[in-house]
Amino acid sequence: LGGELENFTGKSPAMEKVYALIRKVAPTNATVLVQGPSGTGKELVARALHNLSPRANRPFVAVECSAMSKDLLASELFGYAPGTFTGGLKDGKAGCFEAADGGTLFLDEIGELDLDTQVKLLRAIESRSVVRLGSSAAVPVDFRLVTATNRNLPKMMAEGLFREDLYYRLNVIDIHTPALKDHKEDIALLVARFLKESAAQNGSAV
Repeated sequence: LGGELENFTGKSPAMEKVYALIRKVAPTNATVLVQGPSGTGKELVARALHNLSPRANRPFVAVECSAMSKDLLASELFGYAPGTFTGGLKDGKAGCFEAADGGTLFLDEIGELDLDTQVKLLRAIESRSVVRLGSSAAVPVDFRLVTATNRNLPKMMAEGLFREDLYYRLNVIDIHTPALKDHKEDIALLVARFLKESAAQNGSAV
């Protein structure tokens, strides 16, 4: 594949569709929602979108939303002002939005966000600014947002677990990463790549 798509493996029609969308969307600032089962390369899509974009020389900041508690995630995303937390940094801390200024912010497993954090995220998207926890001052931020999920967000909306207005803000461009059962013709290529990588890691020949 070459270039920023070289980390992908697959020549099936399903994967070619993904590559075509990446190439088409990467040069824009459009918000992208990457959907697909776990292990299908959603972060690879996000990194390719960044690396093929005009923002390639700016930061790529990835956040795993399911790996942190509600309060920790909010402080990581939006930062906090001095004195907000006992044991927090004396001068406060910039969050991931500010860290991604000029670049791309990738929020993985976006379906794990609680409703309060969803509201804060929606406000940041609409205002293109963030308010650190414990502060009232808005900090302007220039970011391109890419999110990913293996959850059924429309079903979550129907159950009141995911905000409809946020969903439509995130789902400007939709890229689906196919499950292996949907591109079985790539299995041989994937096996060959895994064997080659394993051999390199263990210092042996394939």
